[in-house]
Amino acid sequence: MTVTSPEPPSRPQLAVSGAIFRDGKVLLVRRARSPGRGFYSLPGGRVEFGESLHAALHREVDEETALRIEILGLSGWREVLPAGPGGGHYLIMSFAARWVSREVVLNDEHDDFKWLAPEEIGDLKVTGGLQDVVAAARRLV
Repeated sequence: MTVTSPEPPSRPQLAVSGAIFRDGKVLLVRRARSPGRGFYSLPGGRVEFGESLHAALHREVDEETALRIEILGLSGWREVLPAGPGGGHYLIMSFAARWVSREVVLNDEHDDFKWLAPEEIGDLKVTGGLQDVVAAARRLV
């Protein structure tokens, strides 16, 4: 998720993320910049005005990873409240998805990726709530 403006939004922002599964493993991407620099997360980002949640997820996954996916269903949601001055307020709708084609090609928002079985995430530095979202998504795959 990219924050491009120097001023934080004055209202909550709607975002999407995708727990993308391939051969029993989920894709995690490591954020290259704030917010969340150095943390592994799911691909995703803000929903644009007039864009459906599914269209936003397909667009974000394509922009961030170049993958083609099949969305299977909503696996949960998470609210991120401002942690301090300049922090953002996000409502993230998380979806379970299945890899369809292409290989990962990261954009400049991320600097690493891993395909991991959910039980392999362990002590990896991940964004809050990620393991719960992945567990819920796994039940839909």
